[in-house]
Amino acid sequence: MIITNDKIKKDGMGKQSELIEKIRYILKKDTRGLTIQEIADLTKVSRITANIALAKLEGSGIIVTRKIGNCKLHYLRGKNG
Repeated sequence: MIITNDKIKKDGMGKQSELIEKIRYILKKDTRGLTIQEIADLTKVSRITANIALAKLEGSGIIVTRKIGNCKLHYLRGKNG
């Protein structure tokens, strides 16, 4: 899977690409920042699966995280996300 700031290109990893797109949509609609558990609940996947997708998005610079206590809040970066 190729992840860029502009878009995610699918390369046969359909379910993971769909999950990443769902997460981007959720974070675009909810700008207050969400935890891994909240994202997992909203996308109906495990925390581990959500965390893997979030790590890919963070590594590509599409999202940013903010640590507050023992929680990490995830936000879409910028306007284009």
